[in-house]
Amino acid sequence: MDLINNLQLGFATATTLTNLFFCLIGVLLGTLIGVLPGIGATATIAMLLPITFQIGDPVSSLIMLAGIYYGAQYGGSTTAILINMPGESSSAVTAIDGYQMAKRGRAGAALAIAAIGSFFAGTVSTFLVALLAPPLTVIALKFGPPEYFSLMVVGLVSSIALAHGSIVKALAMVVFGLLLGLVGTDIYTGTPRFNLGIREYSDGLNFVALAVGLFGIAEILRNLENESTREVMVKKVTNLFPTREDWKRMTPPVLRGTVLGSALGVLPGGGAILASFASYTLEKRVAKDASEFGKGAIEGVAGPESANNAAAQTSFIPLLTLGIPANPVMALMIGAMIIQGIVPGPNVATEQPALFWGIIASMWIGNLMLVVLNLPLIGLWVKLLTVPYYVLFPAIMTFCAIGVYSVNNNAYDLYAVAFFGLIGYVLVKLRCEPAPLLLGFVLGPLLEENLRRAMIISRGDPSVFVTRPISAVLLAAALAVLVVVLLPSVKKKREEVFVEES
Repeated sequence: MDLINNLQLGFATATTLTNLFFCLIGVLLGTLIGVLPGIGATATIAMLLPITFQIGDPVSSLIMLAGIYYGAQYGGSTTAILINMPGESSSAVTAIDGYQMAKRGRAGAALAIAAIGSFFAGTVSTFLVALLAPPLTVIALKFGPPEYFSLMVVGLVSSIALAHGSIVKALAMVVFGLLLGLVGTDIYTGTPRFNLGIREYSDGLNFVALAVGLFGIAEILRNLENESTREVMVKKVTNLFPTREDWKRMTPPVLRGTVLGSALGVLPGGGAILASFASYTLEKRVAKDASEFGKGAIEGVAGPESANNAAAQTSFIPLLTLGIPANPVMALMIGAMIIQGIVPGPNVATEQPALFWGIIASMWIGNLMLVVLNLPLIGLWVKLLTVPYYVLFPAIMTFCAIGVYSVNNNAYDLYAVAFFGLIGYVLVKLRCEPAPLLLGFVLGPLLEENLRRAMIISRGDPSVFVTRPISAVLLAAALAVLVVVLLPSVKKKREEVFVEES
């Protein structure tokens, strides 16, 4: 009964004209940046963080940002299928068979299969968010400082485990993020630390400036470097409805992808990318004729697209219940909540129920908007693919600079954007994923605070982390994940996948 009442509150919040408008803006913008190769949901949300400060209403701003995230999963499949260039990293797998279907004159069917699978997966996984979030919130309210510290250790270790490529590089990124999180003022003594004597950094590095530089500006520099290799050859898309045979073949992969993506989306550091790759591997293993994969297999489109959208929705579970980001986008969502004066964590559900349930209800509405709007607008998205990137990037950079400056009216934030933009570009060149860095930066201050609180409560006895059952289980889980990742076979496989994606 409580679930029904909560959903009624959520839909009453999400269906106001203002929130419907921002949900529509979010899903359309998400689809747009998903369609345009190289921009991505993370960079876009980082750039739009300053706008959330101006919107004022936290519910509207978070509904819009959520719409951008799962809308980008839809849009990313369009370019993957039509021009073999994934708009989102999670759509890289879709390009393998989707583009082959397009070359065989079945682009319309491929796009429809991707949209239908995404809608079904998004709808089911949103129901799981509504079902699982309340009990997890109740459990989280029983956590003390030792449990929160251990939970964050699990999150950071998982981000290392699920990052691609070198484990050492992923660990270095986490440590770098933790160190950046120390800049500012000591939380207990009030002593300035690591701010290089710059008064403007007394409150720490600006999250918006770091995120925009690390993802937005770095992504622009990378795309400019690859602009000459971009070719657009798009034909008119027809026959947008799947045949009866298509329905028969796509239904099992959609169901499997939904289940797999819903489970993997909750894991810190995994999300849509891991889900889509895992789904493709699963479909290839269970297929009667695996030789068809890579040549236009419907299962190779339906499974991964369902999985990445399901993962995008369920990644909100740890955000809404524990205040722990499952991926870089969720870390940015935490940043948006902090900008609006909301403390992320289990108290959000009890102190701000309209916000909590309004975001969940908006996911159903947003998914319905996407499936209704996306297929008719395919012609428009195709035309946008012909816009040269050198026309887009000056406007994007100007927008970034104005947005970041408007948050605090601080010129040092613009210096930070430029600095972290260069850092982000160098990290890409060194094949270091910046995502663990952002997670380390977000979780670092919370990790330190809970560590010090736990030590004060236990009067300096570190055994408190292993004598409390929940904390001990979480630390054991973190250790187990680390051991598995360090196994030679797993280590080799990680590097092989990273080379393939590169």
